[in-house]
Amino acid sequence: MPHLALSWRRRLVLTAACALLACTHAQTHAQAQSGAWPAKPIKVVVNFPPGGAADQIARAVSQPLQESLKQPVVIENRAGANGNVGGESVARAPADGYTLLMSSGGMVSVNPHLYSRMSFDPAKDLVPVAAAARVLVFLVAKPSLPPTNVREFISYLKANPGKLSYGSPGNGSSPHLAGEMFKSQAGVFALHVPYRGAAPALQDLLAGQIDYAFDPGIGLQQVRAGKLRLLAVGSPHRSPQFPDVPTLDEAGLRGFDADTVFGFYAPAGTPPEVVAQLNTQINRALALPAVKERIAALGGEALPGSPADFQQRAAADSQRFGALIRERKIVAD
Repeated sequence: MPHLALSWRRRLVLTAACALLACTHAQTHAQAQSGAWPAKPIKVVVNFPPGGAADQIARAVSQPLQESLKQPVVIENRAGANGNVGGESVARAPADGYTLLMSSGGMVSVNPHLYSRMSFDPAKDLVPVAAAARVLVFLVAKPSLPPTNVREFISYLKANPGKLSYGSPGNGSSPHLAGEMFKSQAGVFALHVPYRGAAPALQDLLAGQIDYAFDPGIGLQQVRAGKLRLLAVGSPHRSPQFPDVPTLDEAGLRGFDADTVFGFYAPAGTPPEVVAQLNTQINRALALPAVKERIAALGGEALPGSPADFQQRAAADSQRFGALIRERKIVAD
């Protein structure tokens, strides 16, 4: 009898353990089904090298984002092909909300006009999550050049056709398009030198290897230090940081607008509720004074809004820059 009682108790314990295991499994499954996101670290792929505007904006947003989501946010730089390398890696990633892309809008609105073939379709394989910042471009030149203002600079270029060079983060990048827009509207010619990112172009400008550039804000510290000369702003409005510096529109290049919108994307098919939560948390991060200050240091402004707002801006930029690319016969590397 004692043996039978012990066996019964063992069966009872085993049955209770199985029931507890089944309950735990059911609860875990229910959490997964109900969208218990995020449950692990989130990776943000930046499709340009470290030090550029996309990289700096991603890092500014990542700290408050990981605090609000209570998960690590890891930045990974994957540069190449004007943003296509990093863009494709995210487009091919699982659509679970754990892999995001930080990019300039050019990958969506410009690259399809530049490349006859792309290994992915940004408009179909990625979904907009949240715009992060509008970044102005600044016409900066090495101080050794004679011109001290934009009108003198245009006259100097006309008097020296083909003798000056300007750098950009690469063919088809927003600063390159700004440079082509400038040449078209000003009626000047200069040699374009493409780099693998804005930071390398800035380094060569500071070293005097090139003469000028349309800088996406990363060179403003060098402007303040007197190492670069700021001639004009390639935006419809003056920069709050440099209220005395005219826009190119004011200098006579009517309608000149080369602003760039940077933002976050996710793989197509990412659950809408995850996209909505990311949008909310990114917008909260953009409202923080510290994040606003870091973006302002690039000469830009935080740009909170909905995914639909971001998508509409990309569509408008696609029409505007597509026309310029066709006019200037710009092609990818």
